[in-house]
Amino acid sequence: MKRFAALYTALDATTSTHDKLAALTAYFSVAAPEDAAWAAYFLAGGKPRQSVPTRLLSEIARERAGLPPWLFEESYHAVGDLAETIAHILPPAQRDSELGLTQWIEQRVLPLRGVAPETLRERLLGYWDELDWGGRFLLTKLIGGGFRVGVARQLVVRALAEVAGVDHKRIAQRMVGWTDARQKPDAARYLRLIAPEVSSAEGEAQSGDALHDSDIGLPYPFFLAHPLQTEPATLGDPSHWQIEWKWDGIRAQLVKRAGRVWLWSRGEDLITERFPEVASLGEVLPDGFVIDGEILAWEQGASAPLPFARLQPRIARKTLSKKILADSPATFLAYDLLEAHGKDLRMTPLADRRAQLDALAGELRGTSMHDLLRVSPLVESSDWQTLAALRDESRGRGVEGLMLKERQSMYGVGRTKASGTWWKWKVEPYAIDAVLLYAQRGHGRRASLYTDFTFAVWDEADGVRTLVPFAKAYSGLTDEEMRKVDAIVRKTTIEKFGPVRSVTPTLVFEIGFEGIQASPRHKSGIAVRFPRMLRWRTDKAIEDADTLTMLKGFIDEHAG
Repeated sequence: MKRFAALYTALDATTSTHDKLAALTAYFSVAAPEDAAWAAYFLAGGKPRQSVPTRLLSEIARERAGLPPWLFEESYHAVGDLAETIAHILPPAQRDSELGLTQWIEQRVLPLRGVAPETLRERLLGYWDELDWGGRFLLTKLIGGGFRVGVARQLVVRALAEVAGVDHKRIAQRMVGWTDARQKPDAARYLRLIAPEVSSAEGEAQSGDALHDSDIGLPYPFFLAHPLQTEPATLGDPSHWQIEWKWDGIRAQLVKRAGRVWLWSRGEDLITERFPEVASLGEVLPDGFVIDGEILAWEQGASAPLPFARLQPRIARKTLSKKILADSPATFLAYDLLEAHGKDLRMTPLADRRAQLDALAGELRGTSMHDLLRVSPLVESSDWQTLAALRDESRGRGVEGLMLKERQSMYGVGRTKASGTWWKWKVEPYAIDAVLLYAQRGHGRRASLYTDFTFAVWDEADGVRTLVPFAKAYSGLTDEEMRKVDAIVRKTTIEKFGPVRSVTPTLVFEIGFEGIQASPRHKSGIAVRFPRMLRWRTDKAIEDADTLTMLKGFIDEHAG
């Protein structure tokens, strides 16, 4: 536990990729396999479930520190992070624990769920009394379900690859499904993860890459595209590129092996039960096939998909009623074939993989599954100017732009150009000028700054102008701009609502977002996708900000 707490503190204290990689490599070089398994789980994005309610955590820590409620609240607001606040206010530890991370998680943290409050109080006080500041901070993050760390999954892969002496692409492949909560991280899984590669002469049966029974349904690591930030003409002849529409759905891989079907999202969530009609494709697919594509809401016979919002009930609801299935019809739009008849095709050129995918889809024509498995259509043109004009039609077609994929590209791991390049040539985002109305502290290295903002536009109903909140955003500004905004937030605060401050409206920002839809759950009546700050409009007064009417006009454009 001490070693992982020190790693967590080191990762949280730096923005340097080099330093983070060094800290990760140092940790995995010496950690016991069972502890390294849990560390890899958390660092790769595994989410610990909340074991203790936040209110009870705060109450127990406050009473142990002997602080009145008002002083604890002020301390929390000043620090901006509950776990850090608790670590600061508790008295010095009286004991020193040598238990490893696995023992802490499996014997102490996980059993806390459902325990009676008085028993919780006794256990937590005892646990806190065995740990230093860093250990308490980490423990409270884990039991509160708020564990987050600023490290990319690919950096964890690189560190493990360096420790294991195995190619990082191989580690990435083995790590797919690593954060699946249904498989407990343990020493055996970790040792398979870092097992050395063997030569073909030694036989696949002895290889650490041979599929374990519990891994048979795992997908391949997803290959990701880079945003195109130059003129496409610099890419040369369009005939060298496979050009498709960029769809707005759920990136997924459909896996059929050993007579069973698995459907995985890019976030490595197993979503087979969420989309039973897509999973039913397994009835007609032969064994040993893996298809990469996009799950879309698409009505039978329609020429274009439905908005992404129509898929959300499939993800948010625990039970899929007949009405939800009818209102959110799903289909699988395929654009790559990664495995066929058990053979890994990822090192086969894209043009060849596409030919095999087309052949597979052709075999399904005339079956009941034809509408469930569509192949992403190719966009053909001999010049970039025509393609640019087509791209401008994206929103009317229900897509986000164009994908440009080198015809000779292999299927790589993550966002890399080593195997060939894929570009996403998206349409420009919607943009609107909005007023900063509320602010909240950030997390990690930004915990002391107000960096998470709520923005509003003018509602001019009944001839009266009022500011109506419509979006939250925290990204898009430089560190220097964030510090300047933080100073203004502190000077213009009107009221405090827990960790949130309302401010005198003085600042205008250009807010960009990818999509928009009507939403009765929001006061503004609209909801936007992926909002972020494009720039600080120091040249505009709040009176110049845009209106709710303008925002709602985007909905008609999006639908058209």
